[in-house]
Amino acid sequence: MCAADWLALRESADASARAPELVEGVRAHLAAGARAGAASVVRDLGCGTGSMGRWLAGRLPGPQLWILHDRDPALLAHAGTGMPGVAADGAPVTAQTQQGDVTELRAAELAGTSLVTASALLDLLTSEEVDELATACVEAGCAALLTLSVTGLVELAPSDPLDAEFAAAFDTHQRRCTGGRRLLGPDAGAAAADAFGRRGAAVASRTGSWRLGADQAELAEEWLRGWIGAACEQQPDLERRAGAYLRRRLDACTAGELRVVVGHVDVLALAAGAS
Repeated sequence: MCAADWLALRESADASARAPELVEGVRAHLAAGARAGAASVVRDLGCGTGSMGRWLAGRLPGPQLWILHDRDPALLAHAGTGMPGVAADGAPVTAQTQQGDVTELRAAELAGTSLVTASALLDLLTSEEVDELATACVEAGCAALLTLSVTGLVELAPSDPLDAEFAAAFDTHQRRCTGGRRLLGPDAGAAAADAFGRRGAAVASRTGSWRLGADQAELAEEWLRGWIGAACEQQPDLERRAGAYLRRRLDACTAGELRVVVGHVDVLALAAGAS
C-alpha cells in the first residue's frame, strides 16, 4: 500500500483519536494574538496528505494561512488541494506547500508563525531533533500542537499468547537506530513535553487511542501486517511464528471479532508570547 493510500485509510481513526480539548487552548491563543485582518500562520510539519489541516482548520477562528511541510512532493500535491476553505467562524483558510526536511526548521524560519502542528511525527524523530523543534518554537514565540505520537500501548481482544512478544519487538523497532539516528518511538510524547517545559512553555498532554473494530476492519488488517512485519524486522526469529499468528488475527478481523486499541498522546505547548 502506498503512503497516500495508508494515510487515507487511517484518517478517520486519527481524527477520532486526537484530543479536541487541547484545541481550546489553541483557539484562545489565536484569539488573544489576533490582529485585525491578519491571518494566523499555521505550519503543519510532515503534513502527508493534509489530514491535520482538514481536522483542525475548521475548528480554529479567524483567517488562516497554512504552510504545509513535507519531503514528499506527491503528498504535498495532495495536501495542497484538500484543505478546507473556511475557518470555524467563516473566515478564509488558504494553504501553501513547502518541500523540505522539517528537522532543519529553526526559529528564523518560524518567525511570524502562530502555531506549529504535526500529526504522527514525533515518534519518527530523535531526542536531539525534538529538542531543536522545541527550541525553535519557543524562541519564535509560537504555540505547538503535536498529535498522535505512539505510546506503546497496544491491546488486542481476544488476546493471543504471542501478543506481548510481538508488541515488545515492535516497540524496540520503533526505538531503532537508523541512518545514525536513534528514534524516540513510544518515548516521543514525554520527550516533547519535557523539552518544551524545560524551555519555559506551558505544556498539556492528553492520551487517546485508535479503537478499531468491525467497522474499521480494513485499517486493522493493514495495521496488523505492518505491526507484525516491523516486529519481525527487529527480531527475525519471530518470522517462523508470524505467518500463523497473522492468519489467526486476520481471520478474527474478517469475522468481525477482533478489537484493536493503539495508544497515542497529544501535546500542546504554549510558549511565552505565543500568538
